Amino acid sequence: GIHRVFRSIFTTSDAYAICAHFTLAAAMARPGMVAPQPNAPAAKSSPGQARKSPSAPTTSGSGSGSGRPVAGGATNGGSEASPSREGRILEAPNLRIFTFAELKAATRNFKSDTLLGEGGFGRVHKGWVDEKTMSPARSGAGMPVAVKKLNPESLQGVQEWQSEVNFLGRLIHPNLVRLLGYCWEDKELLLVYEYMAKGNLEDHLFRSEPRIQPLSWSLRLRVAIDAARGLAFLHSSEKHVIYRDFKASNILLDTQFHAKLSDFGLAKDGPAGGSSHVTTRVMGTYGYAAPEYVATGHLYVKSDVYGFGVVLLEVLTGLRALDTDRPSGQHNLVDWAKPHLADRRKLARLMDPRLEGQYSSRGAQRAAQLTLRCLAAEHTNRPSMKEVVAVLQEVESMSRGGFVGSASPRPNNARSGHGYGQSPRPGYMSERASPAGSHGSQHPSPRVR
Repeated sequence: GIHRVFRSIFTTSDAYAICAHFTLAAAMARPGMVAPQPNAPAAKSSPGQARKSPSAPTTSGSGSGSGRPVAGGATNGGSEASPSREGRILEAPNLRIFTFAELKAATRNFKSDTLLGEGGFGRVHKGWVDEKTMSPARSGAGMPVAVKKLNPESLQGVQEWQSEVNFLGRLIHPNLVRLLGYCWEDKELLLVYEYMAKGNLEDHLFRSEPRIQPLSWSLRLRVAIDAARGLAFLHSSEKHVIYRDFKASNILLDTQFHAKLSDFGLAKDGPAGGSSHVTTRVMGTYGYAAPEYVATGHLYVKSDVYGFGVVLLEVLTGLRALDTDRPSGQHNLVDWAKPHLADRRKLARLMDPRLEGQYSSRGAQRAAQLTLRCLAAEHTNRPSMKEVVAVLQEVESMSRGGFVGSASPRPNNARSGHGYGQSPRPGYMSERASPAGSHGSQHPSPRVR
């Protein structure tokens, strides 16, 4: 209601700025949430002198650079030392506060040739900063970063921006993309991430371009294990964080094809006080959201496991979760393929033909069995993500030897996923750009709203 009132009195940009401040300030009243402070007005200082944010103390932590303020002022582990595989959680976000001028310089004024992706949240640009000071650097010099710039008309984006800061600003793990800092200056809201050079899993599974090679079986397993570790870390944290939007386009890959989860705009703290679930507005992506969540709005930790099962099915088959270009009856991958997973011969025909000769039949069957368990209709029948990691590691060990399976023609004349290159043409769509690589923006997925 307050958004409509402001829009009727002020211009769009004025209403946005006021609503953004109300939305972000409201986060301060939420348990476990830290409201980032807006950048201070430009001070009359000598060149190079750092500006101070009203409530953000200056620290000497790594990444703050030249005494620049760091949000949250975290101590006891607030530095950005290499985390262990288990990861860690900071009490408050420990992030570099960038000025808008700095990010304009880092991206060459958000020039079109720096654009990495675009979505409902806004645009993502590639920028360059000095690795030690985090100050803007010449293109090609220093360290590449991904800069996500909020669409000034996106009020939903304000809430998602806040969620990204509070979750990625505190959660440190090798399989979560690293948030380096943010900018909140007037109506400008931006996020700065580490740059993931190989783009996202969606592109490598489904896009048919000379520059993008199909992932091998071993690489697919490695990516799946990395992504599973990221989810397992979230679920095992004190707050039992629920990711809520697990899909291939949100799995980013670095130069060595190590996978990291990105886009925490829909993440939520899990149930507390003995509750089994949290009740919330249904949001996410068609084809990946768990059935109990879509039907009731009840969100369980294992609702994420269902989404993982959908992506694992995409990894095995090379087919998109939803594709209206497939023959009738095959548009929804889970509905069509799930009955084939328990049958060895049908599974062989279902496997991505580009994987022929790369996997052991035992390994494929074990992966298919795991997929079936993840896609169980009842959330209580799904495995934990810790168990998923263990099973995938077992599959990986099977693939190092033994009888190698071959893919047979697909049942019912289905075509391989790498031949499509298009997502469904949804009637209702609202996607967000991811923070690195190609961001899946060329093939947006329909969002549940």
